[in-house]
Amino acid sequence: MDLIWLSLGSLALLGICTVVLRPSRYSSASSGAAKSTVQVVVLGDIGRSPRMQYHAVSLAKHGHHVDIIGYKESELHSFLRSTDKVNVVAIPPWPKRYQTDNKLLFLAMAPLKVLWQTWGLFIALAYRTPPAKFTLVQNPPSIPTLLVAHLACLLRNTALCIDWHNFGHSILALKLGPNHPLVQLSERYEYAVSRSAPINFTVTEAMARILREQHGRQHVVPLYDRPPAHFQPCLPEEARKAGFAELSERLGWSAERGSTKILVSSTSWTPDEDFSILLDALAEYSAAAVAKDLPTILAVITGKGPQKDYYLSRITAMESEKKLKRVRIRTAWLSMEDYASLLSYADLGVSLHMSSSGVDLPMKVVDMFGAGLPVVGWSQFEAWPELVKEDFNGKGFGSSAELTQLLLDLFTREEELAKLRAGALKECDRRWDDEWNEKAGKIFG
Repeated sequence: MDLIWLSLGSLALLGICTVVLRPSRYSSASSGAAKSTVQVVVLGDIGRSPRMQYHAVSLAKHGHHVDIIGYKESELHSFLRSTDKVNVVAIPPWPKRYQTDNKLLFLAMAPLKVLWQTWGLFIALAYRTPPAKFTLVQNPPSIPTLLVAHLACLLRNTALCIDWHNFGHSILALKLGPNHPLVQLSERYEYAVSRSAPINFTVTEAMARILREQHGRQHVVPLYDRPPAHFQPCLPEEARKAGFAELSERLGWSAERGSTKILVSSTSWTPDEDFSILLDALAEYSAAAVAKDLPTILAVITGKGPQKDYYLSRITAMESEKKLKRVRIRTAWLSMEDYASLLSYADLGVSLHMSSSGVDLPMKVVDMFGAGLPVVGWSQFEAWPELVKEDFNGKGFGSSAELTQLLLDLFTREEELAKLRAGALKECDRRWDDEWNEKAGKIFG
């Protein structure tokens, strides 16, 4: 109860301060520039939000000044580090000592976390940056991002644009369950507050259809993730082998290429990616490889996330139990340049993204296609066919047994893997700049 009163009091204080210290407002006459300022908002680590970084890069290339607002915890895109058209506005993240996976503690700390985020984000949007013509907000997280952005836009005469990567309430449901009252309240909040946005981008047509047909949104533009220019194929095979050997030596991996197959998976180590599916499939493949003398797999897993330590301990246990005799697993957090190189050298990519909403897509697959890398992925959700064309640039699976069979088929039938690689190479033709210029460029000018 005390937390509730504290929350209400703090919000009331924020309201009073807003009236007294009203921020400056945007007007085309006062902007004084041929191109406007655009705020790009990520209530998360900017360095781990590639799509929003790509938005910022594209806006800057089109002559806009960009204030990108979020947590500055990881290395940023090289363009953002080198240009004077982009200003990074760092806001303080919720302290790690208060982060928890415990459901009861999560609920207890949630009001304080929302207050912390509300204050930091509002100050950045309303006072630490000049008035902007547009504010482009990543969703999710929806709470408190959408409400704070809506309030700041209202006060500063700014047009709110929402970039829908997923539905925030569907992610909350992974932690609390779909029938939890907070999940249902979050869903109503998300769709109610987002009505104020005159412009909505989505990552899939399926997501756009939900916003149009179920929630009455008028201006919804599917803006597909496409690979940026730094993801490029590496051809021919000899160049891939030499490049991987150099990268392995630099990273300290004792990996002789030979007949070894390089498998890459990028994960956020979160509940919406069941990593045990890949581990079980690799164990089954290893058993078959020992019996039939099949190629060894080097599985490179990149990424950071809350469940990483749990799965690393499981990998260690599997290795000690001799379940991975013909599989070697390496984990890494790579620079963008090294990650792009790794994808171009690999034989096969794996996506474990399960989609909490059913209508979002894994951006990692887009990056893999940009490097000409064929993909196998969890396909049991609605939007999957919008990205992967079965038997053309990849294949889908719905269980660890199906994934095992795909690994056996593709790593013993070179012609099948080559066919998928040819399909993946065709995906390189359309890049992020092409997609953004055609769809978003017309809106931002």
